[in-house]
Amino acid sequence: MSASGAHFPFSAVVGQDRLKLALVLSAVSPGIGGVLIRGEKGTAKSTIVRGLAPLLGETSRVVELPIGATEDRVVGSLDLTRVLRDGQAHFTPGLLAQADGGVLYIDEANLLSDHLVDVLLDAAASGRVTVERDGVSHTQSAKFVLVGTMNPEEGELRPQLLDRFGLVVDVAGPRDVDERVSIVTSRMAYDADPDAFAADHRVAEDTLAAWIAQARALLPTVALPTAELRRIAGICAHLDVDGLRGDIVMARTASAHAAWRGAVEVNEDDVRIAAELALPHRRRRNPFDDSSMSEELLDEALGAGDEAASDDTTARDETGESETGESETGENDPDGPDPDGPDTDGPDSDGPDPDGPDPDGPDTDPPGGGGATGPQFGATPGSGSARIRTFRAAGVGDGEPGRRSRARSTRGATVRDIEFGTRTPVHLFGTVLSAARRSAGDGVPAVEPSDLRGAERVGTESNLVVFLVDLSGSMTARSRLAAVRDACVELLRDSYTRRDRVSVVVACGKDAYIAVPPTRSVDLAVARLAQVRTGGRTPLGEGLMRSVEVIDRAARTDPQRRPLLVVVSDGRATGGKDAARRAEAAADDVARRGVASVVVDCEQGFVKLGTAVSLARRLGAEYVPLADLADVGLAGRVRGVA
Repeated sequence: MSASGAHFPFSAVVGQDRLKLALVLSAVSPGIGGVLIRGEKGTAKSTIVRGLAPLLGETSRVVELPIGATEDRVVGSLDLTRVLRDGQAHFTPGLLAQADGGVLYIDEANLLSDHLVDVLLDAAASGRVTVERDGVSHTQSAKFVLVGTMNPEEGELRPQLLDRFGLVVDVAGPRDVDERVSIVTSRMAYDADPDAFAADHRVAEDTLAAWIAQARALLPTVALPTAELRRIAGICAHLDVDGLRGDIVMARTASAHAAWRGAVEVNEDDVRIAAELALPHRRRRNPFDDSSMSEELLDEALGAGDEAASDDTTARDETGESETGESETGENDPDGPDPDGPDTDGPDSDGPDPDGPDPDGPDTDPPGGGGATGPQFGATPGSGSARIRTFRAAGVGDGEPGRRSRARSTRGATVRDIEFGTRTPVHLFGTVLSAARRSAGDGVPAVEPSDLRGAERVGTESNLVVFLVDLSGSMTARSRLAAVRDACVELLRDSYTRRDRVSVVVACGKDAYIAVPPTRSVDLAVARLAQVRTGGRTPLGEGLMRSVEVIDRAARTDPQRRPLLVVVSDGRATGGKDAARRAEAAADDVARRGVASVVVDCEQGFVKLGTAVSLARRLGAEYVPLADLADVGLAGRVRGVA
């Protein structure tokens, strides 16, 4: 909204037809569950959502939930000043209650803290927000349409929250020159005179709002034939959609689309639109799989839906029941809107025995990969059956909420009372005890503002996990490449579930280099690691130094996020003159900095040099043999490598 109060009109956003349709259908049928908009930066995701408000009617509104909001701001809280001054428990509603009956909008929803995600999940499931804290219970209605935007490059959503979004739309910047020119022209016209620009689009906006109201009124009368319901079930079953929420959302979306085009019965076209919008994020998949749904896959699923629908027709024909024909009222309303409108496995090396002399081979310098000579590392996501051992930074930190190391937070177990602050929850017992000590036994203590004590709570945080991966010749010989690749992918998968930032440093050839700068997008890390060339010598010291560079840079922009260094190597340093000495000096530097470290020992064979054990001692790191990295799945595959 500009200073003058004018919105950038919903109808003024050029292109984005499928996104507009998804938002319109959610407005027609709030029970769909809202829309998640995924796309690169600068694709008008936020603009189009904020332009939705005028279309929802006079009583509905769009309430924005900042990703940095406190829990009290989101769910509401007691007014402590009034409690202590007047003795009355006065509750101030939060953002969830304010969004009741409207739209709750989350920009960059994938960056939302875990404790706020938990609150959202509770409210979305129950339609109410309940506060149970320090002996006070309060509940309010919180029925809203959830709309979120995200850039997948910054990491994915928690699966539980992703499932709560009814529809998902992927958007990208237009490649057509005329369309890009039209967008820029519209934006410049809006900036020059927001009120005039909004007035120019008011007629189109009013018309669209009227169509939405008309579709809402028609929706209760829309029929969903059994054949179309079977079609929906067949599509969801073919795509291995977990649970039944996908079927329900598809049914609601198809009905809303039928009402939007002015029909009184759902047909096959409505179901197809519903499948395109409601199922891409519901397919059973690994965290690193492509989250989109190709036309080929959609056509296959629709074919399975056709078979399920025809089975119902055949069954009714055999029992003598009449088949419901195409509804004549199901045609598009000529006066209404357009319904579509406003791993490859790397080959095993046949090189020399990794335990023999000069296992890394000659030190040549081909293009890319730090001088690596071998094939691409390759990556195929593992089965996900491995339970990777949990590595944590020691002590208690203050980083962003996550699922790895212990940290002070606004949630979690209360460990002690501390000085009260504006963002600190009240420690009830500590506050009463403080008042009792002040009164020194002079009757019943009266609590005063100065007696307030805060509660220190300990939960878990996310970390910066820097993977130093040794991909020299000794690491990739024979069948070891597959074991190392599986280990790297499973470690990255573990970081995905713990909401870490990750970085990948590769050591091979003549030097080490940063293959992946710190990012929340773990699938991006896997993709880039797959393209790395293997082979050559082992510049282990340079790899440790590059890892320290990553940690130092990250600390300047995110000082609260603690680092964790994971070294995947056999511990040999063979990259040039004095390689072993340089590696020892770099390891000593890491230890002096107090960086929490783990060494995953990839050395194999009957005769072992124990170099990874020595490296772990110098780093002060936890030592883990590759075969002991996981309890099941991966461990079985690794132990089978000779």
